[in-house]
Amino acid sequence: MAELESIVVLYGGVGSEREVSLVSGEAIAKALSANYTVELLRLDADELPAVIDGQRSIVFPALHGAFGEDGQLQALCEAAGVICCGSDAAASRLCMAKDQAKAIATQLGIPSPKGITFQGEVSPLADDVIDQLGTSLVIKPADQGSSVGLHFTEHRSALGVTLSNIHEGNWLIEQRIQGRELTVGVLKGAAMGIVEIVSSTGVYDYKAKYTPGSTEYRFPAELTPAVEARIKDHAERLFDACGCRDFARIDFLLDGSQSYFLEINTLPGLTATSLLPKSASCVGFDFENLACELVAPAIARFEAQKGNEI
Repeated sequence: MAELESIVVLYGGVGSEREVSLVSGEAIAKALSANYTVELLRLDADELPAVIDGQRSIVFPALHGAFGEDGQLQALCEAAGVICCGSDAAASRLCMAKDQAKAIATQLGIPSPKGITFQGEVSPLADDVIDQLGTSLVIKPADQGSSVGLHFTEHRSALGVTLSNIHEGNWLIEQRIQGRELTVGVLKGAAMGIVEIVSSTGVYDYKAKYTPGSTEYRFPAELTPAVEARIKDHAERLFDACGCRDFARIDFLLDGSQSYFLEINTLPGLTATSLLPKSASCVGFDFENLACELVAPAIARFEAQKGNEI
């Protein structure tokens, strides 16, 4: 049977989340290097590097947002016969489209904030939006991560100004739920610890995520057993129904005892202090142990594929 020679960590990319990806790639590569031979390849174009040999290596995509998280890279790997860690192309595409993931939640009977989608070239009228959703709103790209392009509006004039400055892309407007921000990592289908995110400004946007000291993280979150069990159950059911594979991080809001699904991150941040490692630490994984768990299913797929070729 052919043996795995290396894990190729792809990082960087050309999208809006490149800087975040560079940090994630270096961190996960260092963690994996304790147990595996790792090749760190920076992507400066939306393409699968020709040097990757699927007969000897698997790919770990430490990429966020466009190309890495939206299924494009996964589709190229599948076409080239390269085993890729994380969700496949179909699940990645689905989860990247926040409205499609919300539709799955609705089918499962899992609450999520009421919302509407639109194309940036034809923004809706502010009055029409308010008629449907009220005045307290969240406007965000429907297919980006890391809170890129996130806006909050509380009255008609602010909504009108925000909409007038949107000219392209896919967008989602949701009712704003004033509640606790929670996230839970899912590893091989099983929910890990729930992390509560407490921003000093009350808004967990790009600045709050990446400015040291601006956000407090509580893990495991202090929740009643019933609420904790329900959120973990919802996370596992969403992971399964969306076709996710290996790992993901799923975000929720909690208003009183009522939880609301927000989105699934199939390639979440992966530094030692990111949210997925915080979730994993609640069930006993340090960062190096978690890194091994993240790649284990892909290694098994690689070995099974090579075994079938013999």
